[in-house]
Amino acid sequence: MEMSEAARTTAVAVESPTLVADLITLTKPRIISLLLVTTIAPMFITPAGLPSWSLVGWVALSGYLMAGGANAINMWFDRDIDDRMVRTRLRPIPAGRIPAGAALVFGLSLGAVAFSLFWRFVNPLSAWLALSGLAFYVLVYTVWLKRLSPQNIVIGGAAGAFPPLVGWAAMTGSISLGALYLFAIIFYWTPPHFWALALNKQRDYRAAGIPMMPNVHGVHETKRQMLLYTLMLIPLTIMPWVIGITGLVYGVAAVALGLRFLQLSWRIMREDGVTPTTWRLYKYSLSYLALLFVAMVADRWVPFGHRAPTPQMLILDQPAAPGATPPMTMDMSDSSHSH
Repeated sequence: MEMSEAARTTAVAVESPTLVADLITLTKPRIISLLLVTTIAPMFITPAGLPSWSLVGWVALSGYLMAGGANAINMWFDRDIDDRMVRTRLRPIPAGRIPAGAALVFGLSLGAVAFSLFWRFVNPLSAWLALSGLAFYVLVYTVWLKRLSPQNIVIGGAAGAFPPLVGWAAMTGSISLGALYLFAIIFYWTPPHFWALALNKQRDYRAAGIPMMPNVHGVHETKRQMLLYTLMLIPLTIMPWVIGITGLVYGVAAVALGLRFLQLSWRIMREDGVTPTTWRLYKYSLSYLALLFVAMVADRWVPFGHRAPTPQMLILDQPAAPGATPPMTMDMSDSSHSH
């Protein structure tokens, strides 16, 4: 039986989210949860030792606010295409629950607060790196590439690789080769992860006019590119063990997780069209990245399988803020972290 107009209005009123819930939605909390894992885990494997819980707390809070600000600005800019896509049209701005201008102010405010917290309670380098991640996501990906090129997620996806740099800098006040390997892991993980979603959401992206890889180059070429990026990703995930910033437990975990990723990528390559395996790969890719970084932290407490790290070239350096405790299970110091 068809619902009356009054009943529909009542149902909408009952189910309408609160303002607080809508503001939280603007920050995309489910996405940020993975970003925080990739921010905090590197703090436990730097040559500076183990972080204090207060430092971890400030980095987590500031990181959430910075990423949330970037996501809110993204939703403000993309409000027109969000309204055309089934999976996004109920977001707070296209649904009319939050004015676009208010969302922009909210996002900018979160970014400003996050920057000041990083600067005051962590260190200036982490503040600038976090702000650079926001700027890259908003300006390079959202404003420039997302609607222009099928390589949008390849280049623009680098924004999602900034969190390990932020976590590393929070501990050491510097960026070295180890941090860049962590950046590269996420950079090469992003295309197969996001294209697995794009394969399942081709109709949405076509309706919104977004030139995602499957819509521009077809399903087969997208799968081929996913396999290539997976083949480049797996050796990169082993490099933290090769250079000694992680131990054997992480190395074994990286290989095992990577082989499963490769198996799924190869399977969808052999299957015709878009199959349930594609969605399975997308879901696994989320668990894959989280487990990879959790393995780094778990490895830190394992009393075997470690060796002295190789000397690392410094990329950026500044005096580190206090907050680290000395290493517990092994000597992780090297010449690049004397301030």
